[in-house]
Amino acid sequence: MHIRHFERPFEDVKDLFVISTKNTEYCIGTVYDEGYVSHLYYGKKLNDHDFSGLIRINEYPYGRAGKEREKCSFHDCLSFEYPSHGIGDFREDCLSVETAGGNSACLPLFDSFEIIEGKPKITGLPATFGKKDEVTTLILHCSDKVLKLNVDLIYSSFYDNDVITRSVKISNNADGYIYLKKVYSACLDMDNKDFEALSLHGSWARERHIERTKVTHNKTIIESVRGESSHQDSPFLALTTPDTTQETGEVYAMNFVYSGNFRTGAFLDQFDHIRMFMGIGPEDFKWKLVPGESFETPEVVMTYSDKGLGKMTRSFHDLYREHLIRSPYLHKKRPILINNWEATYFEFDTEKLIAIARQASELGIEMLVMDDGWFGKRDNDSCSLGDWTVNENKLKGGLKYLVDEINKLGMKFGIWFEPEMISPDSDLYRAHPDWAIHIKGREGVRSRNQFVLDLSRKDVCDHIYEQVASILRSANIEYVKWDMNRQLTDIGSAELPADRMGELFHRYVLGVYSLQERLMTEFPNLLLENCSGGGGRFDPGMLYYSPQIWCSDDTDAIERLSIQEGTALVYPLSTMGAHVSDCPNHAVGRTTPFMTRGHVALAGTFGYELDVTRIPKEDVSMIPAQVEEYHRYNDLVREGDYYRLASYSANHTYDLYGVVSKDKREALFTFVQVLGSVNRKSRRIYFRGLDPELRYRIDENERTYTGDMLMNAGYLIPEIHGDFVSILIHMEVYDG
Repeated sequence: MHIRHFERPFEDVKDLFVISTKNTEYCIGTVYDEGYVSHLYYGKKLNDHDFSGLIRINEYPYGRAGKEREKCSFHDCLSFEYPSHGIGDFREDCLSVETAGGNSACLPLFDSFEIIEGKPKITGLPATFGKKDEVTTLILHCSDKVLKLNVDLIYSSFYDNDVITRSVKISNNADGYIYLKKVYSACLDMDNKDFEALSLHGSWARERHIERTKVTHNKTIIESVRGESSHQDSPFLALTTPDTTQETGEVYAMNFVYSGNFRTGAFLDQFDHIRMFMGIGPEDFKWKLVPGESFETPEVVMTYSDKGLGKMTRSFHDLYREHLIRSPYLHKKRPILINNWEATYFEFDTEKLIAIARQASELGIEMLVMDDGWFGKRDNDSCSLGDWTVNENKLKGGLKYLVDEINKLGMKFGIWFEPEMISPDSDLYRAHPDWAIHIKGREGVRSRNQFVLDLSRKDVCDHIYEQVASILRSANIEYVKWDMNRQLTDIGSAELPADRMGELFHRYVLGVYSLQERLMTEFPNLLLENCSGGGGRFDPGMLYYSPQIWCSDDTDAIERLSIQEGTALVYPLSTMGAHVSDCPNHAVGRTTPFMTRGHVALAGTFGYELDVTRIPKEDVSMIPAQVEEYHRYNDLVREGDYYRLASYSANHTYDLYGVVSKDKREALFTFVQVLGSVNRKSRRIYFRGLDPELRYRIDENERTYTGDMLMNAGYLIPEIHGDFVSILIHMEVYDG
């Protein structure tokens, strides 16, 4: 069993639970007669589980003597597994309630436990999954007897992935209602190891840049209050020991399987102990829990590495590929697509799209994606969202005619939707203004000249789903880009009563999930790509429904180096939507070589975002070779282990990363020289992830080297002339 229970293992500990993975262990104790659920250990696998010398049972006020006389101080220093509000723990708590009488105190204590093979689903929410021989689950049943509130702490061990997932289920067994004001999913109390907090921050077109800050007594808070997860901050946090690198140092990491408001953070308490936490953002959250009902939190994915950030990254990547993404495209090459957005914006018709597709098909491109502008009277971004009917003034002959013509060229067809939005200038808004999220009597705050549909309402979800599904039923559409281009404001619903208005943010996310679940149930072979103004909802929750997410609206190859580095720190390369776009780049105005644009996009799903009928002939002539590279290397990129060797964001000169096959017989490394220099020696680089005993042949010079030589003695990259230039270094085991 990967989860073990020991009864009365030592003084003042009633139950010891040891959750094991291949290389790590997580230990929980229920302490004293009351059954406080206390964190004991998380880290490398142990041979000995006698924590009696480490739980401070003889220290005041930690121990029994202090607990009996100074319970407030005892609560304020115990290492809680799931701290609650109002009982003397003045650190950040995970559970805060409000009773009908206006009280807020809550203290769940241990009652019983279950250990089960497999993993229960979380109602209405995306979550990891696994077979009975792949995952084992511990459920700690706790309760507050005064409130008659049950609190189940749920831990699942993915043994082979070195991952533990956590969630919480709150059930009301009282006769009256209770409000949940804060319900986090996970907490980690530990002694400090001089930790730094590593997070991913950014903005539109600058998503997921890596940032490190020292953890101090002032709380480090990373959160979103925008109704989406990840333009400005991302639902990820790692604590790292000093000088942690890709290969060395300790890392404690959490990632949230959720696509809405979140809060995560860490801080030192008055005793210099650290608390790390993650869950639904509490701002504007208030959930009415009536008798007999339960609330289930989204899942936190947690991993520990004693071998630096690289080990953490590969644990996340493997877990998400094996136990989160469900798409039939997961282990397949995605069709190389060309999207018409940066090629035409709103200025297109059937003839223009067919012209792009005709030339693209001759170059080996496999799918045309028709982006924004095909519906209603959508000639600009000020109207028609919500009116998902084909504009036959643009698409003469109708959508099916266009799709059939594209299919005749041997290409697949994809289409763009923004189902969650509504334009004030739309037939839908004129008929149902109350369907938009709004506050009665207050002028709505527009963004991109649009409002947000109230997806907490079943009637709204049903209407939108039927519109989208009707389009997909009408023609052979094999790909959907699902966009969401603004944040949530004016938080109000025409349907929710006043005492449930605090549920709107979460119910909105549940509505998004329900729509995408219906979509993938009816169209199981559809390739769905999520998008939110680029990477505004790049999180594990969306990956449960789509195998790829548009990484950023900034397609410049040099800007993408940092964006894709931060994204790949947590998410598999196969999930990153990445395209070759036109130059000067539409976002930053930079001109980079067509080859470099192709090499950088090769680290993601790969496609094109340009007008292939208008770009320079020399660029067009390079597309067949790029297509060939994609087909040659994509299996490796999609399935291999990712290694980050150097970071342009850190050294300001060059970028270097690679993938190595699971059997270590093949590898592909990408070197991008961002800024050239003069009078330099060749650059020595050190590969990672190879088998030291095997001999590799490098394509570029046809020489062979042992893995040991390439990783420890290094490899010389000759001086390259120019800025923004790149090379691919491909190697395979040489058996000759």
